Amino acid sequence: MKALWHDTVIAEADKDELISIEGNWYFPPDAVNHEFLTESPTPYTCPWKGDCQYFNVGTGDMVSEDNAWSYPEPKSSAIDIVRKNFANYIAFWKDVKVVE
Repeated sequence: MKALWHDTVIAEADKDELISIEGNWYFPPDAVNHEFLTESPTPYTCPWKGDCQYFNVGTGDMVSEDNAWSYPEPKSSAIDIVRKNFANYIAFWKDVKVVE
């Protein structure tokens, strides 16, 4: 699977390495090209997953705000529900397309 931002591959991993949560594919941290991500100050706490870290995606003047996110320390109950520790796995949306 690949995450594409303006036709640039910013994450890539085998499908069995990803985690699907609520219809979003979460990539393992080592499968993501972090040079395209910068931490966003946007706050969010998911009621069942915990505190979220958003990322802006892009480089230079071309940036898609809050188009990636992760849970650095997901709630243990969320890990139990997902059946895998998804700490620091990164999901994408809007301007980032995830394809097989």
